[in-house]
Amino acid sequence: MATTSTTGSTLLQPLSNAVQLPIDQVNFVVCQVFALLAAIWFRTYLHSSKTSSFIRHVVATLLGLYLALFCFGWYALHFLVQSGISYCIMIIIGVENTHNPMMIITQKITSLAYEIHDGMFRKDEELTPSQRDLAVRRMPSLLEYLSYNCNFMGILAGPLCSYKDYITFIEGRSYHVAQSGEGGKGALPCGRTEPSPNTAVIQKLLVCGLSLLFHLTICNTLPVEYNIDGHFQATASWPTKVLYLYVSLLAARPKYYFAWTLADAINNAAGFGFRGYDRNGEARWDLISNLRIQQIEMSTSFKMFLDNWNIQTALWLKRVCYERASLSPTIQTFILSAIWHGVYPGYYLTFLTGVVMTLAARAVRYNIRHYFLEPPQLKLLYDVITWIVTQIAISYTVVPFVLLSIKPSFMFYSSWYYCLHIAGILVLLLLPVKKTQRGKSTHENIQLSRSRKLDERENSLGQNSFSTANNVCSQNQEVASRHSLLKQ
Repeated sequence: MATTSTTGSTLLQPLSNAVQLPIDQVNFVVCQVFALLAAIWFRTYLHSSKTSSFIRHVVATLLGLYLALFCFGWYALHFLVQSGISYCIMIIIGVENTHNPMMIITQKITSLAYEIHDGMFRKDEELTPSQRDLAVRRMPSLLEYLSYNCNFMGILAGPLCSYKDYITFIEGRSYHVAQSGEGGKGALPCGRTEPSPNTAVIQKLLVCGLSLLFHLTICNTLPVEYNIDGHFQATASWPTKVLYLYVSLLAARPKYYFAWTLADAINNAAGFGFRGYDRNGEARWDLISNLRIQQIEMSTSFKMFLDNWNIQTALWLKRVCYERASLSPTIQTFILSAIWHGVYPGYYLTFLTGVVMTLAARAVRYNIRHYFLEPPQLKLLYDVITWIVTQIAISYTVVPFVLLSIKPSFMFYSSWYYCLHIAGILVLLLLPVKKTQRGKSTHENIQLSRSRKLDERENSLGQNSFSTANNVCSQNQEVASRHSLLKQ
């Protein structure tokens, strides 16, 4: 019998027993399915052309709080308490003082705190292009604030979105604002009907189904914990250990694919997530997508993997920490990520190891890659080798994230003799590291030059999964698409 340990509703306990899954997981999946149906109803009957923004805010908030109550019971009060306290801080203390205390609360609250600070208390010339685009120029009302934090589309699994994106959606302006692009190619043509998200939603639901099936049938047969099994460590050859490490971590990813893709589909079904049209005139529904599965599995660098995994969290870390840190931004960002994830020691081991791997990979790329760009056969060989190394390094790094506890994590690393830690440190000691240019004008030039090449790089993604275009940071892609969409 599945566990009944939950503070939420036990109405679905018979279903939990039937499918042999914990009641909290059953509640989550059922509530997300309900949210998907509610999103379709929301877009159909509460469309911005039929009802006011006030009604859309109220309904989105009440449905969100109901889902939280069903899943978490009285623990759902946490959503109201943290949002209420944060809003009171902004009103009583003043928004100019909110950007630091908000760091202890949630992604949405910290994001909005910085966006208000940027919009109301910093000069435009002090901001990066993305900060200018997302800056909030007026204090949100309490209803807008609660709707942004507690709406039914994202209260259970996100994904994170900016406040301006959300308000643009609620007010029905997403489809009527020009997309950025060369020569206005991304503009919404006059007379074009509002795009339907149905195709995107169906595609994402298919991905959810396949991911869930893979998770239920394969994941349990390839446990990550087997990497530290005494018999396995004593008898397996090194090639077998490497192969099992990769396969076991590969099998652990579909549950994330399922949860994040379902959350994205729910938002799309409500009409949220439209990002304009591509060069072929196809609607793009990836404004708040949280992952790109093909790019994750074909990553040829540590950075490329991180740029396509949990994208909205990566953007949040970039906006609230990396862009604002004056000293060692990479290290500070990884530490913040570990703190945000929780108190398990495995999180800290993973993110501290990630610092070494990221910096070492950056040094290798800077010093070696240019020797392998020509001819194409040599470049292909380089891509294959870097794909293998990246997948092993990622798997090695995230084992503690899955194991959670300190003892099994060190058991794993010691069974590998800390080899990748040592290799990464040696790389950093022996190879010169390119200094990151963090000046504002340089940063803007990089952003603008990359945004002009956005579509060409995305076309390359579709044609060749090993293309070097994949290495472009998804954060920089996001800046280009938002530049006009979010202007008010």
